[in-house]
Amino acid sequence: MSFDTLITNATLPDGRTGMDIAIADGRIARIAPGLSGGQTIDAAGRLVSTPFVDCHFHLDATLSLGLNGEYNQSGTLAEGIALWARMAPDFTFEDYKERARRYFDIAVSQGLLAVRTHVDVTDPDLVAAKALAEVKEEVADYIDLQLVAFPQMGFYCRETMGDTIREALDLGFDVVGGAPHLEKTAELGRASITALCEIAAERGVMVDMHCDENDDPNSRHIETLVYEAERLGLHDRVTGSHLTSMHSMDNFYAARLITRIAASGINVAVNPAVNTHLQGRYDSYPKRRGMARVPELMAAGVTVGFAQDCVLDPWYPLGRCALGDVAFLAAHVLHMTDVAGLGRAFDNVTTAPAGIMKLDHLGLEPRCSADLVLLDATSSWEALRLRPAPRMVMRRGQVIAETAPSLPRLSLPGRPQSFDPATYFQGADK
Repeated sequence: MSFDTLITNATLPDGRTGMDIAIADGRIARIAPGLSGGQTIDAAGRLVSTPFVDCHFHLDATLSLGLNGEYNQSGTLAEGIALWARMAPDFTFEDYKERARRYFDIAVSQGLLAVRTHVDVTDPDLVAAKALAEVKEEVADYIDLQLVAFPQMGFYCRETMGDTIREALDLGFDVVGGAPHLEKTAELGRASITALCEIAAERGVMVDMHCDENDDPNSRHIETLVYEAERLGLHDRVTGSHLTSMHSMDNFYAARLITRIAASGINVAVNPAVNTHLQGRYDSYPKRRGMARVPELMAAGVTVGFAQDCVLDPWYPLGRCALGDVAFLAAHVLHMTDVAGLGRAFDNVTTAPAGIMKLDHLGLEPRCSADLVLLDATSSWEALRLRPAPRMVMRRGQVIAETAPSLPRLSLPGRPQSFDPATYFQGADK
């Protein structure tokens, strides 16, 4: 069989070494040692992975930090929401598109080739939604972009929100979103989940709900989301995002809740960087970090994705489209720094979020799309330790981004003039 491209001597995230990846017609044809044929790319023992996937982001707000001269001084979710409410009316159709395009230029260079973004549909004119629907078509050749119709100010902020959600779905949106903990009462929060899940079931689309993004152990909207996922037969088409109140729940209730989540089949998306930044702001000491109970959820069989959430916007002043940074932070905060935990953390920003988004074409198997990332590392563990920019990013078998290695140069007596950090350590992760 003839191949278009052959990546040779690759290390895979599952630990296999010396593997060749044959690519034909934009898809993986074979993975095995000792293959030949086609244009050759020598991985030289480096890690070849599926691309990074961000299953929870806010593209409409990204790169907007300080554009109106204001910054989130308290670092709270509430101030971020208030700041966004003041900023958003001033953004134009082209503003939304230009910032999204710039973000995706950076994302591709970092090996990030799939994003699920929540788009605020509070504006009844849907300026942001219409702009990002166009962006979705523009970037389709290099980004799998899923759009979530997200009523940022609450489903019940106006009577016509249900119609607005349906209009966004007509624009090509893929997912119904919500934020029940931001409704005016807990009862309205629960009602919003029912209404939004019924719209999703009616239209045959997925659900991704911001749930319980606070430090209140009594914020339990995830219970209602689990119930509706089961009642409407949505199951693994549903994702509960954030779930930061789990950090504050007592162990008995949390254990019961985890069992219910696992039985329902729904997924969980957590945002390690942004939620460790936003949560616990009203604490003195000890300060809560506001993370869902990820190791326990995964032990119960729940699919969990780590996501970026925000970059340079009213909620988060940092970020650089690098999902390796997110996994690195999560491994620390969640005590996932054992050997198995580090491997799972890498999966949490690659294969797991791809599963949440139902991107079945991504994978390291024959017939999967040849969407691949070559990293200056020899294991997924080392990829998190070093967090290098990808040496090469491939989409459908075509190289779409390359980064030359940047080597430190020294001026020290008796020491090398330069060295490669990817090979300099002789650590246990080799």
